[in-house]
Amino acid sequence: MAEVRENDAGEPAQRTMTPFDDIYDQTDPRAFFRELGAFGYRTPHHAQRVFRRLAALLLRAPGDAVLDLCCSYGINAALLNHDLTLDDLYAHYTSPRVAAMTTEELAEHDRSFFRARRRRDAVPVIGLDIAPNAIAYARAVGLLDDGYAENLETAPPTRDLLDAARSIRLITITGGASFLSRATFQPLLDTARTLPWVAAFVLRTGSYEPIAEHLAGHGLTTETYTGHTFVQRRFTGAAEQQYAIDAVTAQGQDPEGKESAGHFHTTLHLSRPAADASTPSLDELVAR
Repeated sequence: MAEVRENDAGEPAQRTMTPFDDIYDQTDPRAFFRELGAFGYRTPHHAQRVFRRLAALLLRAPGDAVLDLCCSYGINAALLNHDLTLDDLYAHYTSPRVAAMTTEELAEHDRSFFRARRRRDAVPVIGLDIAPNAIAYARAVGLLDDGYAENLETAPPTRDLLDAARSIRLITITGGASFLSRATFQPLLDTARTLPWVAAFVLRTGSYEPIAEHLAGHGLTTETYTGHTFVQRRFTGAAEQQYAIDAVTAQGQDPEGKESAGHFHTTLHLSRPAADASTPSLDELVAR
């Protein structure tokens, strides 16, 4: 549950984001799309174009792969490798037909659903998440080429994960950055045959600086996109909104027109070797 305290009026004031813990490790993604869809969750939509452009740029040799951190049910992989939008996934997983299926029936249906929409330029995607059910589902329906339910913040990576990490050329993140530290990135960067780029959409309520500093130690320069921010989702209520406004302000950012207008917002950070810092520019990668 979210931590709360009393505000000056003696009313509960939320101190963290509303947790959706019950939806992240179910046997299939329906609850994830139903509950987050109710609040207009959009980050994978914003990331889709950027990740496709980066994958086309970086994944050139046989076996090159994307690693999606905090990958959940393989949503970024679905959008990267299939002719689908996030809205298509919402419509799919909240449809009456899908709602009536068992998990086994849905998995069989999804294998055909995604296979029929596979792009010719699809790339290998490895998923890493602490949720074993979500990983298992994404692998079962063909969204992830490999998936690992491991928490590198609390335990070293398995040999299988390190073997897979050798092929990583791009690391993507659309959620969960606040839970990550050097403990997660260190073994992945140390193992990769070629230093991968890191593209992360990060909530403005926290700082990406500790991760950027660690990546700098590996020779990666982090650039922050300043053209605009990206809507994540609506707030669950006034308490969560006040938490976000306070947190963003504490980070030295202005919530006006963003969090004050009713939504969490993310910022895109791209880390790459200094020699590649302008090829292409971050503005080109984000351009609509």
